[in-house]
Amino acid sequence: MSNLTRFLGGSPGSVLVKLVFLSLLVGAFMAFLDITPLGLIEGLFDWISSVLDLSLETVQKVGMWALYGAVIVVPLWLISRFFGRN
Repeated sequence: MSNLTRFLGGSPGSVLVKLVFLSLLVGAFMAFLDITPLGLIEGLFDWISSVLDLSLETVQKVGMWALYGAVIVVPLWLISRFFGRN
């Protein structure tokens, strides 16, 4: 068995026929759903962008909650430290 045949998983001709047949099936399915390869790539980038925006927005909200809490907690802690001494 040659290295090319081993790499391809069969003879080059049979692999080519299988790839053409599968490409035709997938292409017909994508055309039926009105999906284009460029649309898939754009959709993937839009999804990644929305996930990153969501993550950054969440970090920002958590940071604001920490600041809001610190406005109350830190002064109370300081007061307890000053008046808690023996």
